[in-house]
Amino acid sequence: MGNFKFKTLGVMIDMSRNSVMSVDGLKRYLPILRKMGYNCVMLYTEDTYEVDGEPYFGYMRGRYTKDEMKELDAFATSLGITIIPCIQTLAHLNATIRWKTFPIDCDDILLVDDERTYELIEHMFKTLSECFASRKIHIGMDEAHMLGRGKHLDIHGYETVDVIMKRHLTRVCQIAEKYGYESMMWSDMFFRPWNNGRYYTGKTEVPKEYVDALPKSVIPVYWDYYQTSEEKYGDMMYNHSQLSKKYWFAGGSWSWLGFAPFNKFTLTSMLPAIDACKKNNVRHMFMTMWGDNGGECSHFAQLPSLFYIAQYAKGITDENIIKEKFKRLIGISYDDFMKIDLPNEITGNEQTNFPKDPSKYMLFSDCFNGFHDYTVAEGGGAIYADHAKQLHEVAKKSRKYGYLFDTQAKLCDALAVKYELGVKTRKAYNEGNKEELRRLANEDYTAAMKLVDIFGKAFEKQWFLDNKTSGFDVQDIRIGGVIRRLGACKRRLLDYADGKIDRIEELEGDVLPYGNEKMSISSNNYRLIATGNIL
Repeated sequence: MGNFKFKTLGVMIDMSRNSVMSVDGLKRYLPILRKMGYNCVMLYTEDTYEVDGEPYFGYMRGRYTKDEMKELDAFATSLGITIIPCIQTLAHLNATIRWKTFPIDCDDILLVDDERTYELIEHMFKTLSECFASRKIHIGMDEAHMLGRGKHLDIHGYETVDVIMKRHLTRVCQIAEKYGYESMMWSDMFFRPWNNGRYYTGKTEVPKEYVDALPKSVIPVYWDYYQTSEEKYGDMMYNHSQLSKKYWFAGGSWSWLGFAPFNKFTLTSMLPAIDACKKNNVRHMFMTMWGDNGGECSHFAQLPSLFYIAQYAKGITDENIIKEKFKRLIGISYDDFMKIDLPNEITGNEQTNFPKDPSKYMLFSDCFNGFHDYTVAEGGGAIYADHAKQLHEVAKKSRKYGYLFDTQAKLCDALAVKYELGVKTRKAYNEGNKEELRRLANEDYTAAMKLVDIFGKAFEKQWFLDNKTSGFDVQDIRIGGVIRRLGACKRRLLDYADGKIDRIEELEGDVLPYGNEKMSISSNNYRLIATGNIL
């Protein structure tokens, strides 16, 4: 593997979960990537790009205009970076289906075999072909779990997934080829239908009908962010080699579980993947940077793991050398920058097997109806206070990146008070300790309201530096809701302590098991964090 060299070393930036990096943000970001050694960038845009003839596509979503796409492409080209559009031509169109301007099978899946579907896809390809020089395009097609189970079933009757996929892919590829495109697509739909809905499987023989369902012109992309052994990645690479010898690998730079990144777990999972790529002669690799459920994490926060991956891909494995080179390029020590992970490190299990995100779910957890309180570790507030101190210190060291650490420091300031607040409240209530409830209301609830607001303003500054302003309305609603709710709980605690009400119904009864007691969990869906009621 000593002479191995990746032909493509890229990143894929998610622009579809509310945070759309601004042109200015990308003009700061792309030169750093190029200096690291990356030569390819995919902009993952489900509907966040202008499409000729489709005025509702990306409407009110901060979509890139044609002029912005052309500007970005020219800028990237000047650096030696190829931008490859990464879109969706089957599923994952949930943000734009509300406008009812094209036909849907079910969920967020386009209606295969309907001519309006192919008119939309032609409009996509035509527009993008005018904006980007690359003649590679990623057409998505992942996670269409209910393909053919909705309106398509009503119209055409039952067909197996491989049959529907093959027909749809053929049509999409014909349109792509009309504009000179070579298509690549996520490969999971060639595994899930025959593997009990699962993507990963050990080394096996892929059923012939699924091998045949993939057009020979299409590049399948094996995506996997979850394994920690070279062997498991290698097994799936063997399986993909049956689909096509020209498959690509997509790893993950973990950015999609709330406000803070997981640089440590990124390396734990991706270094074995790089070894597997080299062993299996996979010469095209990129790191996905998703933004599930809000796009809260700044992609600048992932610079340590992205740098380490680029060095490791080149065959540089000496950590001391990597750290020295990082300091020269970024201007801040590697170990200091890695502290950006701290907000999720509370119970000691957050970076093992699958990352956990207490800094998100405990920010939004309700102090009266907080079923996530089951996971709260005693003393976690003090740990957050120490994290905040460390992050504030790093923020002072970097003029260029200080804003990233300021945001995380202020998140930890808020959690130093709020993390255990629900547990403390319920304990005092169950003990009948009205004086402690009064103290919590006047001191801790008041402080939490102030600190959450301070965090929200720091987060807003970070967002507007990196991204278009569109999408932050969701954060205003969420963070503002926390502050409003803290105030409401405070008033009721004082009313109870003063004898104006005789009970607080939500605090009666125990918190039932939810995840692992005193251990962080992975819980990243705001709607399922904030309340047990229907949001």
